[in-house]
Amino acid sequence: MKNLIRLTDYHIDEISEIFKIADEISEGKYKDFLRGKTAVMFFPNNSIRTRVTFEKGIYLLGGQSVLFPTETLDKKEDLQDVFGYLNLWADIVIVRHKDIHVLEKIAGYSTVPVINAMTDSNHPCEILSDLYALSKIRRNFREDKFLFCGENGNIGYAWKEAAEVMGFDLEQCCGKGYEIDGLVSHYDIEKAVTGKDIVCTDSLPADALADFQKCKVTTQVMEKANKGAILNPCPPFYRGEEVSEDVIQSDYFVGYEFKKYLLKVQQAIMIYCLTR
Repeated sequence: MKNLIRLTDYHIDEISEIFKIADEISEGKYKDFLRGKTAVMFFPNNSIRTRVTFEKGIYLLGGQSVLFPTETLDKKEDLQDVFGYLNLWADIVIVRHKDIHVLEKIAGYSTVPVINAMTDSNHPCEILSDLYALSKIRRNFREDKFLFCGENGNIGYAWKEAAEVMGFDLEQCCGKGYEIDGLVSHYDIEKAVTGKDIVCTDSLPADALADFQKCKVTTQVMEKANKGAILNPCPPFYRGEEVSEDVIQSDYFVGYEFKKYLLKVQQAIMIYCLTR
């Protein structure tokens, strides 16, 4: 078995194998792969896309999902004891929790694969899905120039993990004080977007909006990027804040089209983790 906690725990060949499994799912392979198996899931009530696609993905593979609110993991009972029991019945564990160290502890106690469905430090499943989507429309996305527009939060860190593993060039556009260590940072979107192929964004907390006034992605901004450039905002995105209304309505926007792959990639992740 194999866990998915950080993308940097993986090699490029392993990610390529996940993408191959996703292709094979489309070809009808792995039907009923999870029949007789139980996925135990911990999600907060406000999770939408990741939870729906994991639950549906488990169902389509013939498995059973058992859902708990994330705060179940924060009760007094020691995690070692929680998973001492869950190991008897669970075949895979999927967790969304703010603290990645909680997932690391769970992985240490679990005898079945543990999948990170988002923490405050990263969001590996979301980024793998986006990379898979890119592989379907770009000649070689590893040669593309990426720009992340957003703060030093989980989505930015997840893109940095992906860049380290896959070897593509990644820079950041942000307000001063929100830089991600190790990335080239820009503070003006019109300069930052020049020469870029893939523009990714993340939503901003209300108290940071004023610091990101020069970072909003608009249609006019995207026209300064390379020919064929695309805009891939991480949901939830907010029109009029990190992205303009007009750019979401433009041909640059690929958000909905990209997220159709989330279901299949998360199925592929589960299959990979259970068989490797």
